[in-house]
Amino acid sequence: MSASVHDGVAVIKPGRTYIGKQGFTYGAGASTETVGAQNVCMNILRMPAGAVAKAHYHKGIETIAYMLEGECVVYYGEDLENRTLVQQGEQCFVAADMAHAPRNESGKPCSWIVVHSSGSDQDGIVLLPELDERLARRMNSKT
Repeated sequence: MSASVHDGVAVIKPGRTYIGKQGFTYGAGASTETVGAQNVCMNILRMPAGAVAKAHYHKGIETIAYMLEGECVVYYGEDLENRTLVQQGEQCFVAADMAHAPRNESGKPCSWIVVHSSGSDQDGIVLLPELDERLARRMNSKT
């Protein structure tokens, strides 16, 4: 995806997508890739029922996510030991360097508007496969 040329204002039309390191297809919004943004980006994340993001953190980058539709649980912490439910109309702030993994346990799709304090939401991502395994084991032991 290449950044469009613009004169200081750009409109991002719906329909462009990309696959993120977190394992989801995102609706491309304003970012380094689309408009040359340097310090902030915003994208759309649609999560089907049962979807789980790969455990990760954003090195030195803050995240704010607005739940546009539905609800989703966000596991977070050093061992993903904490859990918070984010419902439609609520915002979720994730501090820089905080391990997290959204997991749609609602049985229905959800949609987020996700903003990062970097030009690209793929900047600074550190995947944590060992936490994916631990979270999966915990979820399996509950069933």
